[in-house]
Parts: sequence; structure tokens; C-alpha cells
Amino acid sequence: MFEFAWPWVFLLAPLPWLLRRLLPAADSGEAALKISFIAELQHLSGQRARSRLPSWRQQLPFVLLWSLLLLAAARPQWLGTPLPMPASGRDLLLAVDVSGSMDYADMRWEDQQISRLSLVKQLLGDFIEGRQGDRVGLILFGSRAYLQSPLTFDRQTVRFWLDEAQQNIAGPQTAIGDAIGLAVKRLRQRPADSRVLVLVTDGANNSGELDPLLAARLAAEEQIRIYTIGIGADPQEDGVLGMFGFNPSLDLDETSLRTIAEASGGEYFRARDSQELQRIEATLDRLEPVAQKPTLARPSLPLYPWPLSAALLLSLLLVARTLWPELWRRLSAVANRHTRRPS
Repeated sequence: MFEFAWPWVFLLAPLPWLLRRLLPAADSGEAALKISFIAELQHLSGQRARSRLPSWRQQLPFVLLWSLLLLAAARPQWLGTPLPMPASGRDLLLAVDVSGSMDYADMRWEDQQISRLSLVKQLLGDFIEGRQGDRVGLILFGSRAYLQSPLTFDRQTVRFWLDEAQQNIAGPQTAIGDAIGLAVKRLRQRPADSRVLVLVTDGANNSGELDPLLAARLAAEEQIRIYTIGIGADPQEDGVLGMFGFNPSLDLDETSLRTIAEASGGEYFRARDSQELQRIEATLDRLEPVAQKPTLARPSLPLYPWPLSAALLLSLLLVARTLWPELWRRLSAVANRHTRRPS
């Protein structure tokens, strides 16, 4: 189906005529005899002064040029048949803790000791890639919470931003409440029964403006389910640190994370190693997608380059027609000089 995206542009059609009527005539720069009693002479002679407007033949190319420009500006397009867009999944936001403690290397991956954030990048990256049909977004939080990637079907870009995350990029502390509040702000406009927040942290809320439990209640009111993941190894049983009862997950507030999840209808998971985190992701992957209202999109083929190209070609022809007599005269003069040159 053919249509114009901006049909109101055609209201500008009389603009050149209005400008000619309203603006004063331009000075031609040529010498002219000005007679103050020209109107009386015309009355006595019974003749009217000739109109200075060009004939319709002379105006036709410029009318055509203006029409072509209006046609291109109105954005003509050909609309195809409406096609359904894949929108049957969830709107899923990942909130990842990037505070200083996430740099602690108490996780193992492929027989190597790695930091908590490195493990989250590795496994959550694969989790993001597998969420086909979902809109996925990313929040990074430390002392403050920042939206690193809005909800999008472009999962590769979200994974890229997760891989680029660095410790302390959002501050050394942990603002869990602010991260949940930011997620509520971004998810509340999405369809109900499809709003999910997965929050990963290794600590307790010690920064920010919003209390995590209050933020969880706000999320519950907006029908946002929160799945919290507490990451950190168990106390070591051997080695020098184990002798002193060192607990690498001492700062993890499991009670608050469990309360946050239960208040919003979600679930709390504990990730002590890579195997547990993989099982958690498998559990999250089993969430059945909730059917949303199908989105229809009509492919459009823009047609404005055709009238715009025609206008450009016509402009070049008008310029060539104006300059050609002068150019021909100069070429003829040069040729005559060469022919009259004495031998």
C-alpha cells in the first residue's frame, strides 16, 4: 500500500507564491530610470505596465522542481503486509553487583581460581545468549545503580556490556535497594506477568537511598518477580585461613536476599561454586515464557530517493541551461581569436 508518512508537508505548496507577494522585490543591480508620476502616464495612455512575472512556460520548470521537493519531503513509502514480531518471552533485567568484594578470587572454573565477577560473566553470559525471545537488560550496581543496557532483543550487546564490566566501576559499596528501584522503574511499563529481575550480589546493602525491603514491596505491587542469587564460597576447612575460621562470605546477607525474593514471589539461590551457579541458571531457564500480546510490524520501502533524485537532476539542467549561453559565447570568442591569429 502506498502512503505518505508526512502528508502535511503539501500545505507548504503555496509558500513561494506567498513569499513573492509579501517580500519586497529584490534589486536587480541594473541602472534604471525611476519616474514618480509613472501611474499618471499609464492613466493618460490607457495602458498598464507589463507584469514582471515570467510566463507560465518559464515558471513551469521551477513549479515542477518545488513539487518534487515537496513530494520527497512528504516521505512516500510502500507498506507491506503486517508481519508478527517475536514477543512471546519475558522482560528480564539482570542486576549484577560490581562492588570491590566481587574481585575476591574464591571461585573455581575449569580448575582455575577466578574472581566472583569473572564467574558471573562466564555463566550469566551463556544464560543471556540462551534467552531467545526475551527482552534482556543489564543493571550494574555498587555504591550506586546504573542502567548499562535497556531492555532489548539484542542479547549479544547485553553480553558485551556484561563482559566489559569492571569492579568498582559503580563504587566500592553495595546499593541493593537502588538496583531494585531502578529495575522497577524500567519494568513497570512492560506487560504484567512477564517482568523478571535476577539480582546477583555477594554482600549486604550498605549504600544507596532506597531500603531493599521497601524496594521489594514496590516490585511486588508492580508484579515484578525478583530472583536473588547470593554468591561466595563456604568457609575454608584447610590451610592457614581455615585454621582461623575465615569465612569469605561473611558479608553476604542471605536473610535479606531471601526476604526480598519471597516478598516479590521469586526465589533465593545460593551459589557457592560454579556447579551451583550452573544449576541456578538451569532453574531460571525452566521458567515458562508468558505469552504477550503479539506485536505486528509492517515492512516499509522508502520511495523519497526517486523524487529527490529527479529534483537534483532538474536543478542541474536548469543551471546548465542558464550557464550554457555564456559558456558558448566564451568558447566562440576563444575559437575566433585562434582563427584570426596571423600566420
